[in-house]
Amino acid sequence: MRIKLGKKVWCTVVSLLVLLAVWEAAVLVGSFPEVLFPSPISVWNAFWQLWTDGLSGSSSRVVLGVHILVSLKRFAAGYASSVVTAVAAGLLLGWFSRVFSYVNPIVQLIRPVAPVAWMPFIVLWFGIGDAPAVAIIFLAGFFPVLLSTVAAVEHMEPVYRKVARNFGLSQAQTLYKVVFPAAFPQIMNSLRLALGTAWIFLVSGEMVGAQSGLGFLIMDAKNCLRSDALLATMITIGVIGLLLDWGIRRLEKFVL
Repeated sequence: MRIKLGKKVWCTVVSLLVLLAVWEAAVLVGSFPEVLFPSPISVWNAFWQLWTDGLSGSSSRVVLGVHILVSLKRFAAGYASSVVTAVAAGLLLGWFSRVFSYVNPIVQLIRPVAPVAWMPFIVLWFGIGDAPAVAIIFLAGFFPVLLSTVAAVEHMEPVYRKVARNFGLSQAQTLYKVVFPAAFPQIMNSLRLALGTAWIFLVSGEMVGAQSGLGFLIMDAKNCLRSDALLATMITIGVIGLLLDWGIRRLEKFVL
């Protein structure tokens, strides 16, 4: 295990060093102005400025740590609510397949619509602030988890239902003690996919109608013509997304 972990760390370090070298070489060889293509050192300096003093030239001098906490708070509220609602609804609809046959056309009609397309209605209904971003995250995470949970229940081995009936379990007990554990591995795969999608749309949701958060900071850096701060924020978003994916994979192993 230690050898595998050490190999993963080594591969990660090497890949990042290669990326930084290629980035720096492109800056030195190319004739791009600094405002359009900042160097790694410039991005690091911008990151440190964002972390300590906030974005210079902005009307909001909130530091990066506060933006991260605000975004994580919105993400936790939207993602947790979507997962709980989607798993519960998926278990019921997968168990009562006849009901799902009527619900499925409506789901398939709404699912392809990008969550950001709902933004005008969400802003009108909820106003500006945390609610629009939370609603966007909820929509982004709900449908993948719902459909995967329904599919996992529908394709569950029939022997599990027979065993539940033999033990005299009620439908509620069967769903909680038999169906949910049997469908759990497939549900966890959908949770990982939904997590990445929800994190992407968090940034989109914060770009409109929010006065804080990483998405707002991206728009703020763009308006201030600070491409170095823009890249620093983008890298921060990527690192946090990577850590969230690592965390949910660890949670899956722990529960399994």
